[in-house]
Amino acid sequence: MEKLKVSDACIGCGLCVSQMEKYFEFNDEGLSHAKDVNVEEEDKKELLNIVESCPVGAIVIEEEKEA
Repeated sequence: MEKLKVSDACIGCGLCVSQMEKYFEFNDEGLSHAKDVNVEEEDKKELLNIVESCPVGAIVIEEEKEA
């Protein structure tokens, strides 16, 4: 299963939050973080566009590691 990750490089521009609140939200510091939601196949194309649009490259889609 794939998950989104937002790194500490986030500057809080809000692009990801404004485009897909299903997956992103602001934390108390006004920076984006990914909600704990698995990436759904029907959303992947739009999420990849958001990943590419992040001005600081803070968003990645990663394969969730098995425990």
